[in-house]
Amino acid sequence: MKAKKPIRILIADDHAVVRRGLVALIEDWKDMKLVGEASNGTEAVGLYRRLRPDVTLLDLRMPEMDGVAAITAICEQFPDARIIVLTIYDDDEDIYRAFQAGAAAYLLKDTTPEELLETVRAVHDGQTRIPAPITAKLTGRIRGPELTPREQEVLRLLVAGKSNKEMATTLSLSGNTVKIHLTHLFSKLSVSDRTQAVTIAFRRGLVRLEESTPGRKR
Repeated sequence: MKAKKPIRILIADDHAVVRRGLVALIEDWKDMKLVGEASNGTEAVGLYRRLRPDVTLLDLRMPEMDGVAAITAICEQFPDARIIVLTIYDDDEDIYRAFQAGAAAYLLKDTTPEELLETVRAVHDGQTRIPAPITAKLTGRIRGPELTPREQEVLRLLVAGKSNKEMATTLSLSGNTVKIHLTHLFSKLSVSDRTQAVTIAFRRGLVRLEESTPGRKR
């Protein structure tokens, strides 16, 4: 009988220690083979195009191009790409955006080696794997109302501590229009004031700290 080819795996994570740990695990699994390592999203897309791995393990927060953008770029060119998100972030929005982009599975980095192994094999076989806690958050996010692009801009400025007047200037809107957007935003987030809106925004992952801090870089 012809030997089964090993599952070819690409790793994308900006932390060298994490990559080393994943490499060690993969080397212990006889039916898998590491074909490449990327330290940022841009490298991940380039290596995918060149190596065409069977399964990709990809972090969400990486420099140059984040995980969701990398998944989107890969899946647009290779719709059959099998990508597993492996991250420490379990925000509703991160989970939602990852699956929207084309991820086949979503695991947290505290997952067991056994669960990671089973997920790699399942995704390679064309299955989708979503642990129960992730499923619950994804379901809640899908059922929630969608923010418009303008409401997302207003929310980011709100988190950055901007006043209504400053928002109006930045977005070239009238003060009354800003108030209307805030009213709609508070309603969709089920909050009654700015502080609650900011809290929910961070809790759900609708904004990130680096996005809300002027001049801050990763």
